[in-house]
Amino acid sequence: METARRMLLPVLVTFVLVLAAVPARAADVDGKWSGSLDTPMGAVQVGFNFKADGATLAGTTTGPDGAEVAIKNGKIDGDKISFVVTIDFGGMMFDLNYTGVVSADTAKLTIDIMGMPLQFEIKKTK
Repeated sequence: METARRMLLPVLVTFVLVLAAVPARAADVDGKWSGSLDTPMGAVQVGFNFKADGATLAGTTTGPDGAEVAIKNGKIDGDKISFVVTIDFGGMMFDLNYTGVVSADTAKLTIDIMGMPLQFEIKKTK
């Protein structure tokens, strides 16, 4: 029994070191995504164009008027993403905070609108 432990210890240490050396795989978010957000006033079409650079997420979203709005403070941590979009609503600037989880072709996002979270799903477009 003691001999088995001595033989197993180096194998376990090597395995742990290999796992520690492998960086967490970031979700593949690059590309265009689209979906709709259900609001009290009906469904609103949303679109995103994401570009990952390590743990940083950049890109744009389509504003209510169809214009592209840059995302800010984008972060990627494994399959989790977060970013901020600042919109101009009649001369008043609002920060919309997004968080989400990305899988192969679907992202489940939550947008925080003045303390009111709304959840929606977007799909990667081909």
